[in-house]
Amino acid sequence: MNVHDLLPLLPEPAVLRARCRAIALLDAVLDPSDPRHTYLPGWREGVDLACMDNGGGDRYAIVFDPAAGVFLHGFDHESAATPWREEDRAHWPGLLDGLPASLAHYAQDPAFRFEGFFDASVCVWREAGDSAWRCGPVRFGPGESDGAGWLFDLLVDGSTDGYLSFAEDYYERPVDRDAVAAVMAGAPLTRATVAALSATAHHGTVAERARELGWAVAEEAAPAR
Repeated sequence: MNVHDLLPLLPEPAVLRARCRAIALLDAVLDPSDPRHTYLPGWREGVDLACMDNGGGDRYAIVFDPAAGVFLHGFDHESAATPWREEDRAHWPGLLDGLPASLAHYAQDPAFRFEGFFDASVCVWREAGDSAWRCGPVRFGPGESDGAGWLFDLLVDGSTDGYLSFAEDYYERPVDRDAVAAVMAGAPLTRATVAALSATAHHGTVAERARELGWAVAEEAAPAR
């Protein structure tokens, strides 16, 4: 799969944002010290940021700018489209062609640059008011890819079972399906959900993080001792 296959599979921006928040919350409970997925409300004034970093050199970032739109980019360091395929790093031809001015400055943001270069193998955008996701006129030969398929598979899937499969493999332990389903559905966070996801998680700490994400937390009395 490459970016052209990804475009029709991406959900509407509001749905994508909700999935990013849910996955980030689940990761924060399962591995608070080093979550793979994160979500930063107010990363820039009025702008949110969702990120993934697998610790092996691959990552993505999604900018949610209510005035300008959504800018999504990923980096698969082993893909054919990696800028590192050449000694002097270079983007895959057409990668940023057509990127609208309202979003273009995000490709220049220092947060997304490594040694002064915007490291990306896949880029997608959707201007505010647009009805479709778009990308540059990139082309791929047989066997060539930009990593779009596996980088964004969880966000495209958006299902309880999709996250469950990822989490049990990545965190190498069983994960409660009902608890995952509750979070993926956007339900208010409860003590029972936190406890089902992690026997060691501190509810107060998780609840604080959930509120930072804009997540509703159920008002419950603390269990009697």
